[in-house]
This record gives sequence, structure tokens and C-alpha cells, in this order.
Amino acid sequence: MHPMLHTAVRSVREAGRVILMYLDQLDRLDISSKGRNDFVSQADIEAERAILEVLTRAYPDHGILAEESGSKAGGEHTWVIDPLDGTTNFLHGFPVFGISVAVTRGDTIEHGVVYDPLRDEMFTASRGEGAQLNGKRIRVSTMRKLAPALLGTGFPFREVEVIEPWMRTFQALLPKTAGIRRSGAAAIDLAYVSAGRLDGFWEFGLKPWDVAAGALLIREAGGLVSDFDGGQDFLTNGNVVTANPFLFEALRKIVARGAG
Repeated sequence: MHPMLHTAVRSVREAGRVILMYLDQLDRLDISSKGRNDFVSQADIEAERAILEVLTRAYPDHGILAEESGSKAGGEHTWVIDPLDGTTNFLHGFPVFGISVAVTRGDTIEHGVVYDPLRDEMFTASRGEGAQLNGKRIRVSTMRKLAPALLGTGFPFREVEVIEPWMRTFQALLPKTAGIRRSGAAAIDLAYVSAGRLDGFWEFGLKPWDVAAGALLIREAGGLVSDFDGGQDFLTNGNVVTANPFLFEALRKIVARGAG
């Protein structure tokens, strides 16, 4: 395991311990709102602090892009951090949430980790080295047609202006597939695509920390990921579509038409 990936794994395990500790005391958590349907809790803040403590001790000169504490300029490497993806789920005791940490070099995602602390599932990837779940190699699904495919998505709960285009994509895809799931944690959904648990996924308006680690996992597991136009600007525009190579283009075209 590359030293940076090893450090990322250590950091998310520390964050996982914080999150599970607070899971038993949800009624006593300090919670505030960052915007419409966008919450931050004491668990988010302390989990991010635990991640940063590990990362900055190992790589003090690296840049940081973190959901709660913001950005810090550094050298050619930047750590992209979501300390608790699925905060609303977590605050309700709904058992789908995770931690996402990636490191980029310029515009290239070099290493990524998505960790589900409840299930103790550690999804890891390094560029050019494949993707693993708890140390075992994973691959995207081999589903060749949309009709029997299981897809994931996310509701546009922050930006009301994209509800209508999202609805068009949903209405177009629902009758063409075996089912569509919405977990409320994009990082977990992307990890599930990499492990073949979902055949594809799309969502509008994600943040870089939601996507960076998961995108690398999917690529290293043999999948494809892009923005709706087929480009690679999803870290900046937040519009993501991904699937195994057999389904990808068909899914992307339907999503692109619906997005308008």
C-alpha cells in the first residue's frame, strides 16, 4: 500500500471512531445548519479534526480541501475530505453514511478511500493499482443491459432549480431499469458502483469531497465516470454519471437529455 493511501486509511479509521462514539448519543449532539437541508454536527467537525490531525502530521506541506474547515493552499498535493457523508442519515440514526478522503496531484486523483464505519468496509484505490474492499480486489459489474440494471441516484435537496431536470432523468430511467435506489450518501453509492453492488449512478450538484475518492475507486475497478456531457469536469460542476463500460454511454445519454 502506498504511504499516502496508508495515511488516508489511518485518518478515516480515527474519524470512524469519533462518528461511532457519537452515534450512541445523537440526542446530545450540537447541530447547526449551513443552508437549506444542509446540516453540520459536532460529529462532522470532530471527525474532520481527527482526519486532519493524521494527515497534517504526515504531510504538513500538502494542501487541504475539506467540507467543514475549508481550503488551505499547499504544494502539488491536496487532500479532499468529507468527514461524514450522509449527515442527515446519521442524525436520524439511518445506517447509511461514510467518510471520504482522496489526495490529488494537480488535476489527477492519486489515492482515495471511502470508509463505512458501521460495516467496517474500507474501499481503497491508488491510481494504476486497482481498487480493493478490505484488501480484496473489486470490479464493477458486468451487466450489459439497462433493463436488469440497478442504479443509484441522489435527490437535488439543496438546489431546487435542478429538481425538474433531475425528475426528467428519473422518469426516463425508472421504466428502463430493474430499480433505482437513493441512499443519501453519494460516497457510499460510488463505492458500491466500484464493487458491482450498483450498476450505475448519477447525481446533480455534488461537491468535490463527495466525488473524488469514489471516482478513483470506480476507474480503478474498471468503470467509467464523467460529467453529463462526457467530459471530466465533474469535480467542478458537480454533475456525475458513472457505470460499468457496457452501460455507461447509454446511461450518460439518457441523463444528458433529461438534464437538458
